[in-house]
Amino acid sequence: MNVKPSLDELFERRINFPDFEPQERLARLVGLDEQKERLSKILGLLVNPYGIQEWAKKYHPDARAAVDTVLRRPPLVVLAGDVGSGKTELAETIGDAVARQEDIDITLYPLSLATRGQGRVGEMTQLVSAAFDYTIEAADKLKNTNGKARGAVLLLIDEADALAQSRENAQMHHEDRAGVNAFIRGIDRIANQKLPAAVLMCTNRLKALDPAVQRRAAEVLTFSRPNDEQRHYLLHSKLTGLGLNSTAIEELVRLTGPRDTNSPGFTFSDITQRLIPSIILAAYPYSAVSVHSALQVVNKMTPTPAFIDR
Repeated sequence: MNVKPSLDELFERRINFPDFEPQERLARLVGLDEQKERLSKILGLLVNPYGIQEWAKKYHPDARAAVDTVLRRPPLVVLAGDVGSGKTELAETIGDAVARQEDIDITLYPLSLATRGQGRVGEMTQLVSAAFDYTIEAADKLKNTNGKARGAVLLLIDEADALAQSRENAQMHHEDRAGVNAFIRGIDRIANQKLPAAVLMCTNRLKALDPAVQRRAAEVLTFSRPNDEQRHYLLHSKLTGLGLNSTAIEELVRLTGPRDTNSPGFTFSDITQRLIPSIILAAYPYSAVSVHSALQVVNKMTPTPAFIDR
């Protein structure tokens, strides 16, 4: 007999916004200002359409058809791109910006990896359906008759291609197909009930997502490795306090970029989680950071290999 999984089994943790900790994490995501702004606007419209309705009354009172087109978009946003590009960290923290922007409380439900199940017949479908049941139940309590949401729920699915891979794949197991069907039904349930909820999907393999899932995305935000300008901003903001001058920073920018036509540049996480700590640890505890030691560190380090989307 199948037993519906508990809320804690599906969502190992829930994150409430606004809160200072995710706000600080979001602020540390330098170089992603365009994605931050775009994503906060999109999610704000999806979970709280009251805002754009009031905007339209003020600026475009005769544009009901255009505004309705915006509001009819499915409550799904896909974040796609290379590994280490910041998409998961952004997805986990953007709720804070949306909560402050819309002046409502938001809860993030990050789907546990356990939701992939053990491969037993019917299990994946049951788990996906239960995840949407809990999301919809929570969001329904926040719905308001006057149009302005009293709060909202964000369902986060990382490594989404593992849950919503294309049903066109001939090798796909029938249970996986049923799980994708359950996922699509869940998106449609949120949309049809006009709930203050949205789904965020993160994936390295956009092409692997089922076409029906891709079509339902209100937006697909793409993430790539930082360009020269972004790497300069990131390295300058983090390293100038260590006494590295502008010439040294420019050399680090060059060395963290593509070193040849077949080699990608450093990812955001390569720089923040590997390079900068390694520069400090190379000097600690007996000497100050120097240009020479910093350049030695970056020359010995290789970027994370590029992920090939197939």
